[in-house]
Amino acid sequence: MTKTEVMRQSSPLGATFVENGVNFSIFSRNAKAMEILFFDRQDDSKPSRIIKIDPWAGRTYHYWHLFVPNVQAGQIYGYRAQGPFEPGLGMRFDPDKILLDPYGRGVVVPKNYSRDAAKKQGDNTASAMKSVVVNPDTYDWEGDMPLKRPSSRTIVYEMHVRGFTRHPSSGLSEKKRGTYAGLIEKIPYLQQLGISAVELLPVFQFDAQDCPPGLVNYWGYQPVSFFSPHQAYSSRPEPLGPIDEFRDMVKALHQADIEVILDVVFNHTSEGGHTGPTLSFKGLDNPTYYILQQDQSRYADYTGCGNTLNANNPIVRRMIVDSIRYWVEQMHVDGFRFDLASILSRDESGQPMANPPVLWDLESDPVLAGTKFIAEAWDAAGLYQVGSFIGDSWKEWNGRFRDDTRSFFRGDNGTVARFADRFIGSPEIYGHKEREPEQSVNFVTCHDGFTLNDLVSYDSKHNEANGEENRDGSNDNLSWNCGVEGPTDNTAVEKLRNQQIKNYFTVTMLSIGVPMIVMGDEVRRTQKGNNNAYCLDNETTWFDWKLVKKHADLHRFVKLLIGRRRMRETGHEQQRVSLNELIRQANKSWHGIKLNLPDWGPNSHSIAFTVELKEERILVHFIISAYWEALEFELPLLNNGKEKHWRRWIDTSLDSPNDIIESQNSPEIEGYTYLTRPRSVVVLFANIGSKPSR
Repeated sequence: MTKTEVMRQSSPLGATFVENGVNFSIFSRNAKAMEILFFDRQDDSKPSRIIKIDPWAGRTYHYWHLFVPNVQAGQIYGYRAQGPFEPGLGMRFDPDKILLDPYGRGVVVPKNYSRDAAKKQGDNTASAMKSVVVNPDTYDWEGDMPLKRPSSRTIVYEMHVRGFTRHPSSGLSEKKRGTYAGLIEKIPYLQQLGISAVELLPVFQFDAQDCPPGLVNYWGYQPVSFFSPHQAYSSRPEPLGPIDEFRDMVKALHQADIEVILDVVFNHTSEGGHTGPTLSFKGLDNPTYYILQQDQSRYADYTGCGNTLNANNPIVRRMIVDSIRYWVEQMHVDGFRFDLASILSRDESGQPMANPPVLWDLESDPVLAGTKFIAEAWDAAGLYQVGSFIGDSWKEWNGRFRDDTRSFFRGDNGTVARFADRFIGSPEIYGHKEREPEQSVNFVTCHDGFTLNDLVSYDSKHNEANGEENRDGSNDNLSWNCGVEGPTDNTAVEKLRNQQIKNYFTVTMLSIGVPMIVMGDEVRRTQKGNNNAYCLDNETTWFDWKLVKKHADLHRFVKLLIGRRRMRETGHEQQRVSLNELIRQANKSWHGIKLNLPDWGPNSHSIAFTVELKEERILVHFIISAYWEALEFELPLLNNGKEKHWRRWIDTSLDSPNDIIESQNSPEIEGYTYLTRPRSVVVLFANIGSKPSR
């Protein structure tokens, strides 16, 4: 290969190792000049070398490229692009600004990084984030591969990398607390709990300064690079540290039989609106990367974050697919949850598309076959696609499961029918697609909103710490404080709260679909009523490990519940049985207080049903009551079966250890009625062979 041939490599994009050096390639349709700046250290105020890309030999189509010999992994670099600054035409070039490589595999953040400097006129070289040259092929995976666990075997644990181990009670060294390495240290806890997948809040490099003054962007939903793991989550200070430490974490989780799902943000970036900083895309090709208003000096904002990524533009669409492929092929990630995924169905004018190319590109890519794709099927501009998201294999966060389950257990009228539908996989929502039962991801809480403890402890949000006078965050939480706002020493209130939490866990874990729970809910982690803690990096949001002992009864309950969930048969998935077929095949009957007489009326607050689990060879009888008085339910007769009596597995009204009992120790129920205490869930079972009497 001649030097001229090397210089004409427009593909692949980013910084790629070739013989004796690195090829750099970046897209910019409207730039007039492009240069690469190299830095020796991340805190250097001046570059050690600047190379201008020849606009003739170094530009093919709209790709600017340059071969640089002898560049090593770990080299720090950035771009500067010259071009028109004409906001009315969508052009926002600024030759003074250091720009991140959109395909950069690593990012360094200098100690004096300044978001404000990236907003103002003038040179920000000393205070800008910069990209890192990475050779992804040098890591020893020791035979590791993505696990590709069936969805029917998946139990998701949504968690925050930093928040999981940052609390002093984690017992980790200061160096490891809040890092990928710290998470590795706590894998035994995840194994003991029994979850099968962690869903990590954003780990793409984000701007921690994108937040109100004096606070920090904690959640990470402000990305600046779609290929780089967040530097601050690494215990290793060197430029390549985050890349290898992230992979160490993935490998360790896989060795523990736990999948890794990433919460990814392809709907907007941290560059914000027209007053936001110039960090990368805005200074490279603003009208390509973002959806602009008719007045092209302003950004369309379907995200509530100031801008909207132009996801179905061919360049941006390719970047998204390339990013996902990179995280699967080179970082061995098992799946992705797409934040505000409905954005990805909008075209360049912001209108929803019937068949969005980027979504079908992801789903149909053979490299990504078997990768889990989960959609948050709505956006901030009112597009709500739960039950109608595009694709044949996308799973969906079922926001209606969350809302209807909360409403039911709060005691709202007119909720029984909706709740029952959610419990059996939401056929009302998903049945028309003839899809698998696991299309619905069922959850009651997530990072966004109250924790489960706070859901049963607060009637109103308490977001004063966010500095916005409690105006931020949702006002409609469908919560109930059980009679007292906030913490209390009232033992009756505390018992009821614990019981309600167990109710929520039980229906989430036993409903049809993929269950998801949130970090710390299993030990009643609290945010003191804050339902929008995106900007708080302190004990409000961290996992307090002392709670594991304090709420050992709940921890035990959840652990046994998960253990039973993992024993479920998966034959329906292997046989590609749809949700509708599964429901049709089930020997199921609905009841109220009287057998076969369910009350679907607006004033009903309870439901019971019996189902035959043929593969597991047992009958299960559920009694679910949100009523505030005790109710006595008739039980189906067991005739000519192996067992003559129902056995109790769960009764959330009972104290531990009687609230959930391992099956071999389950007590028999005398007679054919069961007195169900207020606001409780009861699960009974009998070995197969017995059939309920009609």
